[in-house]
Amino acid sequence: MKKSLLHSILLFFALLLLNYVANKVNFRMDLTKDKRYTLSKTTKNIVDNISENSILIKVFLEGDFPSEFKRIQTETKQLLNQLKNVNSKINYRFVNPQGMEKQLLKNGLKPSRLSIQEGSKISEIIIFPYATVRYKDRVEVVPLLVNKQFNSQEEQLQASIENLEYVFADAIYKATKVSKKNIAILRGNDELDFIYLDGLLKTLSQYYHLEPFPLDSANVIPQKTLKLLNRFDLAIVAKPLKKFSDNEKFCLDQFQMNGGKTLFTIDNVIAEQDSLMRTGATMALNRELGLTDLLFQYGVRVKYNLVKDLYSSTIKLANGNVGGQIQYKDYLWHYFPLVNMSNTHAITKNILPVSLKYTSSIDILKTDYKNTILLQSSKLSKPYGVPMMISLDEIGVKPKPNDYNKGNQVLGVLVEGDFESAYAGRTKPFDTKLYKEKGKNNKMLVIADGDVIRNDIRQGEPMELGIDKWTGQHYGNKQFLQNAIDYLLDDSGLLQLRSKTLQIQFLDKEKAYKNRVFWQTITVVLPLLLLGIFGFIFVYLRKRKYS
Repeated sequence: MKKSLLHSILLFFALLLLNYVANKVNFRMDLTKDKRYTLSKTTKNIVDNISENSILIKVFLEGDFPSEFKRIQTETKQLLNQLKNVNSKINYRFVNPQGMEKQLLKNGLKPSRLSIQEGSKISEIIIFPYATVRYKDRVEVVPLLVNKQFNSQEEQLQASIENLEYVFADAIYKATKVSKKNIAILRGNDELDFIYLDGLLKTLSQYYHLEPFPLDSANVIPQKTLKLLNRFDLAIVAKPLKKFSDNEKFCLDQFQMNGGKTLFTIDNVIAEQDSLMRTGATMALNRELGLTDLLFQYGVRVKYNLVKDLYSSTIKLANGNVGGQIQYKDYLWHYFPLVNMSNTHAITKNILPVSLKYTSSIDILKTDYKNTILLQSSKLSKPYGVPMMISLDEIGVKPKPNDYNKGNQVLGVLVEGDFESAYAGRTKPFDTKLYKEKGKNNKMLVIADGDVIRNDIRQGEPMELGIDKWTGQHYGNKQFLQNAIDYLLDDSGLLQLRSKTLQIQFLDKEKAYKNRVFWQTITVVLPLLLLGIFGFIFVYLRKRKYS
């Protein structure tokens, strides 16, 4: 009797100890094929580097949600548990946003409307699918829902769950980052005014130190210009209109040889949209930027043509007058290719189609460099040589198949490798001790469209990059360029998290509703029936044993 009591007491305390350990240690064995519950090395490094203050994460996903959002709530909680296991300085709590709506709106957190189907009825609720990451005096907002067009709410939730690790790692990275890399916004060749770059630069300023750089000073003080340019990690060439001098090109070349990255968004063709809208027609002409020989050395040639694509965005034109009010209508404009990439590169994954305007095609030359096509037209496209006349009358002409039969045209290419200087074996424009004939392990991105980086202006104020002020349509330009710059400069591997894909099975609501009686019977009656059978057998055996 005493021995049995001792065993019971020991078992009781063992269970208490096991329960305590289970609450303190969050251990998960990942047996899934896609390793959805395994943190990447990148995330672990970011979280493990938090050594000073604690991080407080607030998740506004507490309350009554439909079953699908219970899933994202559960996945978020499990992810945060894993992060806390890596570093105990991470603390989190789930908060019910009810009663906090005004404050959340003031902080820029926009609510989302959810459709809930109960039987044949569909209702809507409003939630705030966000979290905040606070470290010292910094606060970063974490969007838990992917802002992209999907065929269904279930697809949006799947993409959002795939993106959870990235958005939290990204927010923690931004909040705890001490030093920022430097980006030069090149000036001096009639590049886009800053008001047209605001949509991108405002986002980049959260991660990097941005500074305008007068490249044209190379025409006066070339050695000093090159020395100052080499302080930067990346140079952005944003739609220049003026030809580059030999000194300027040599500075760009040696910047690349000394480890600097470059993003070119250039127009090799003049196609004036303002003139087109004003007169109904415009002449497309060559624009000589003087960059052909420089880019040729890196295996890229931007051609002097315009690509027309049946898969395109729209242009808004007047379409009659009703009650003294001019009526407008959107028409497909085949000079505005809409690029929807299907590759799995980290730069292009999970982004909206990218809108281009009056873009040229790119030839990729045979070199030892690694070339990745990031932007290309659809198969139903064709490049047209310039000079050529562009007229709004083309809108009323039915497209002919023979006009769009040249297949995919390269519009943007990423080049990586050990670059050789374009001035190797040539006379140098000026002497410098910084000259290198060959660089090591570098990258550059060339896009044959200057407007890919340009945001619209509404009532004198810059709009978000990727939003068309006439149609309100959202495109993926900002996300694409942000991803590209992150990839060019990224030393944390954050972008690799974007390629994480999970296969999540969602409930078929229509099928479940039709078979609800059957499943209610299975889940309610069957357990009671099994319990009754077990009880009958137990009583029968007991009576038989002791009768």
